[in-house]
Amino acid sequence: MTSASYNKIKVGFVGLSATSGWAATSLAPALLQPSLQNTYDLVAISTTSENSAAASADKYSKELGHPIKPYFGETSKIASDPEIDLVAVSVKAPHHRETVLPVIEAKKDFFLEWPAGTSTKETEEIAAATRRQGVRELLASGVIGTVRSTNVIAHNPRETGFHAPFSKEINAYSLEKKNGASLLSIGIAHHLDTLTNVLGDFVSVTATNATFYPTITILDNDGKPTGRTAPSQYPDHYAITGFLRSGVLANILWRSGYVSNEGRRQYIWEIEGEEGSIRLQSNELLGAFPGIAESELYLNGKKVEFETAGNTVESCRQAWKEFAERTESYATIEDAVKHHRLIDAIETSAKEGRRITL
Repeated sequence: MTSASYNKIKVGFVGLSATSGWAATSLAPALLQPSLQNTYDLVAISTTSENSAAASADKYSKELGHPIKPYFGETSKIASDPEIDLVAVSVKAPHHRETVLPVIEAKKDFFLEWPAGTSTKETEEIAAATRRQGVRELLASGVIGTVRSTNVIAHNPRETGFHAPFSKEINAYSLEKKNGASLLSIGIAHHLDTLTNVLGDFVSVTATNATFYPTITILDNDGKPTGRTAPSQYPDHYAITGFLRSGVLANILWRSGYVSNEGRRQYIWEIEGEEGSIRLQSNELLGAFPGIAESELYLNGKKVEFETAGNTVESCRQAWKEFAERTESYATIEDAVKHHRLIDAIETSAKEGRRITL
């Protein structure tokens, strides 16, 4: 029986704590918005330990006014619950594969946040599992004449405590390339996903990267130095150019680690058509991450006002809504495979100094 057979999609949430984390601060609050109360129903939670599962289940049981079942340990437990239609997985990238495969094996629909595994190989394995089971998945356009080019300038500020040259302890796992949470695979890939969704996929790409901060200073979670450092395992600057299937020439510059003083351009995305232009821009600290900080929108130089909640909860709420309505706009695991292959092409181009055809 699929989730469409129920009045509400009944959700089991893996990695939803009672206090902190992306799931607790964004994904779950979005799912529990009043506008979705007749669409989704949270019925179970799974975490790593019995105590944390009980604490989280107790919190959300009180908030929703009905019991939430606590599970802990292997995700096969929550996946085998016959009441659950959709399993949402929000754990760190190194655990994506081991967490979601039992869910797929149980033939349950699933939500899996990007990067959907630590590598192209892992994401392909997840996608292959979904094809074998035949289930749906969820991971996560300007009329200006013919679009000819697009340009992006983006910045990951040092004040965030992500990547170079400072990393908070809570983010330190991302410093190891094997964990699949680098600047390229998280920040840049999220934007490339948006860009290609609007303008089309890349057919070729050329990239140059640089490491200006070879040593990372580890901060405590309050932002104070711990006295520890770590060697950088991946570049902190990327210049990416390429042609899209639509014929658009794309130019993308990402840099990480500068001080965010007044005048620093955090995020600009321009779409240039023969008859006009569209520009999104933000000077917010996290402006380069539009899912977190809403950008200002300009059409032919004039600001366009539009209603938006302007936060991650609203972005996630819209994604939950689109999945429930089975629109064509939500991203699938096959999209994740495609974007991992694009990341691989960028890394290969930067390493070998040549254009890569996709």
